[in-house]
Amino acid sequence: MTRSRTITITVKKKTGDAFDAILQAPPKMIPDAKINDDGWWSFTGPHGKAKLKFNENKSLGILDHQYVDEESKWDVPMRVVSNGDFSDVVITLNKPDELTDSQFDQRMTEIGDMVLSMKNIIELT
Repeated sequence: MTRSRTITITVKKKTGDAFDAILQAPPKMIPDAKINDDGWWSFTGPHGKAKLKFNENKSLGILDHQYVDEESKWDVPMRVVSNGDFSDVVITLNKPDELTDSQFDQRMTEIGDMVLSMKNIIELT
């Protein structure tokens, strides 16, 4: 069985607005993020050159994405769920085979910090 962690944050935005803000967040979170013609964001991450691509469906709140860096590849299920005037953002992270348990734990700390940054950006957008 693969290790995984699910992170849920509540943001002070309606679902559609939160969804749109997340799609536009990469350059606000990562200064050198650039979107390419093929839909991939490319940038320098904490583990070298990295890229990110969303596979989104706004009507269903799906923001699944792929994240690839020099050490690992992640397929990340992500949902934006209505919660009245707020939204819950649910992210599930499954440990890539190429990472050790210790590396996965380190990544969870890094990703936790990134998610808090994303929450602030969503709420300010």
